[in-house]
Amino acid sequence: MSLLYQNEIVQRSERAKSVEFHPTEPWILVSLHSGTVYIWNYQSQTIEKTFKVAESPVRSAKFILSKGWVIVGSDDAFIRVYDYSTMEKIKEFQAHKDYIRCVGVHPTLPYVLSASDDAVIKLWDWEKDWMCTQTFEGHSHYVMRVTFDPQDPNAFASASLDGTIKIWNVHSSAPKYTLDAHEKGLNFVDYFSRDDKLYLLSGSDDYTAKVWDDKGRSCVQTLEGHEHNVTIVCAHPELPIVITGSEDETLRIWDANGFRLMHVLKFGHGRIWDIAYQKGSQRVAVACDEGIAVVEIVC
Repeated sequence: MSLLYQNEIVQRSERAKSVEFHPTEPWILVSLHSGTVYIWNYQSQTIEKTFKVAESPVRSAKFILSKGWVIVGSDDAFIRVYDYSTMEKIKEFQAHKDYIRCVGVHPTLPYVLSASDDAVIKLWDWEKDWMCTQTFEGHSHYVMRVTFDPQDPNAFASASLDGTIKIWNVHSSAPKYTLDAHEKGLNFVDYFSRDDKLYLLSGSDDYTAKVWDDKGRSCVQTLEGHEHNVTIVCAHPELPIVITGSEDETLRIWDANGFRLMHVLKFGHGRIWDIAYQKGSQRVAVACDEGIAVVEIVC
């Protein structure tokens, strides 16, 4: 399989920490280390909306599509929610005792997960006025990522700098099980499906990414080659590829079937912090030290 990327668009800014596509509008939601969040129109290459959130970094921002909201978590330990049409602030509350690394929005239920450097994960219900309905403890270091299970609406996975992946049920404060995943801390975990089987992807400060059998709880493959911390791993929903991003400033593209390295992309925009894909297209957005890049990957 040959692979190339084309039509690169670059939006330069301060360090971008997270990116997410809107599923129907030509928008990318971007959060910045400077404390600003903006919505960028990649067709017109203009900024549609800008939210000055905090004086501290915003490491995670997500759309809540059913409500027309944007939710952000920042280093001041607050969660803030905005109406992205009116830019009105809907809600603001202190959620943790330390930096918020990640917020995760449930695809069907009124739930948001938040993960923090206080080593705690919390579940918030916006239909109960953002009540914290569950607290999840068990990690011994910063919790860097949380992601809902696409097949089980009550399950989610977390990744921590303690080197583990934990699998949880939203109705229990204790983990269902723990994977001792990497020799160093984890920055990322996500799910992906292949041949009707569910897998986990992880990225670590040991410079590797790994593929895990979700049911067998075993490592299927280790993806080696990055020269610095692996910050992001994702399986593209429209292409048979897995993408890894790193502080070595490269994206590596792997065959999602045999996990062979296919291509190394070096954008030249600094370290890579996040990747977003767009369902129904081959477009990928990448958050870097010097802003974001949007490319189409052609297999």
